[in-house]
Amino acid sequence: MSLYEDALYQFNKAIGVLNVPEGYAEILRRPKRSLIVEFPVVMDDGSIKVFTGFRVQHNTVRGPAKGGIRYHPDTTLDEVKALAFWMTWKTAVMNLPYGGAKGGIKVDPKKLSKKELEKLSRRYFSEIQIIIGPQNDIPAPDVNTNPDVMAWFMDTYSMNVGYTSLGVVTGKPVNLGGSEGRKEATGRGVKVCVERACKDVGIEPSKATIAVQGFGNVGQFSALLSQKELGSKIVAVSDSKGGIFNSRGLDIEALIEHKKKFGRVDSFSDGEKLSREDIFSIEADILIPAALENSITTENVNHVKAKAIVEGANGPLTPEADEILKTKGVLVVPDILANAGGVTVSYFEWVQDLQAFFWKIDQIRENLEMMMNEAYTETREIAKEHDVDMRTAAYILAINRVLYALEKRGLYP
Repeated sequence: MSLYEDALYQFNKAIGVLNVPEGYAEILRRPKRSLIVEFPVVMDDGSIKVFTGFRVQHNTVRGPAKGGIRYHPDTTLDEVKALAFWMTWKTAVMNLPYGGAKGGIKVDPKKLSKKELEKLSRRYFSEIQIIIGPQNDIPAPDVNTNPDVMAWFMDTYSMNVGYTSLGVVTGKPVNLGGSEGRKEATGRGVKVCVERACKDVGIEPSKATIAVQGFGNVGQFSALLSQKELGSKIVAVSDSKGGIFNSRGLDIEALIEHKKKFGRVDSFSDGEKLSREDIFSIEADILIPAALENSITTENVNHVKAKAIVEGANGPLTPEADEILKTKGVLVVPDILANAGGVTVSYFEWVQDLQAFFWKIDQIRENLEMMMNEAYTETREIAKEHDVDMRTAAYILAINRVLYALEKRGLYP
């Protein structure tokens, strides 16, 4: 199955429980708008290259579309459609006044100079601006994009409309309309779900062992905050080049510095070197997949020894792997709940930009953790009420909220 078909499979399971009329179900399955842009960029050597970009708005019945923009050589329309689809349900699980969107450019940004990256970013944003705006569609960072790219996006939009529009994107630098706490937000949300998952499977968070697959922003902050604030022991970490294991627990702050300096974790001195795949077979209570989609498949799912999986990445489990874990009794905290911390603090940033009044870091952390805990509790209660897994429960919660808005608004004309 394609990634979009995987996403629909998860959705259809929840639809079956809810008995949603097929007409409404079909509205909720399909993206509202898919934009493909082909645009030229003048490279540093004077040559011209044409790049392909995407922006998909899945649903806007509850508010403006919201979702990140990624730069990756394997980005496809199917992938972006799936990610936009998930954003609709992620924002609804958190009860944010948003719909779902996603964007991307098919490019390897590591092969571009900073000047070329800026040109690429500005031209792409100009091309998609016809469907972008603070009350229409608000992009954010994703894979291989960061606050600098968001600043270019914001400036490009502002130059085109003739005034500074801070609220057009989130994830900006803090001194340029960004929010305190945004960098750690997804990892902090994962940390909240790790704490709740530990309790659900009968483990004290301070005694839990954790393995983290993927050591970018989400993996780093998930590991760091679980270690510092929960007292959990991070025994294994992997990235795209390999992994590192230490049964006594890794020093995550030191490992982050090592990753920054050397670009990999498997050369860290205080541990045993692992292959990328070894991370799934580590003896750990909690596994946090925080890399790309479809990391856990039928080929490696039976190696998983964790009691709970907290999905830091989007779609890290294939549907087949998900079913196998369910039969094994492994608790899976789904992506549309577990990694929703990022979009929640993006919402805080958007609100602050519109109000031109900015919050302190403690207020942001407190509000984020409160909202994550509320969403987890609501999802857990639905799981018990309907005797379903946490993923299906999260979809039930989200679909009910979107469906209510759709029914109340009606179909125009």
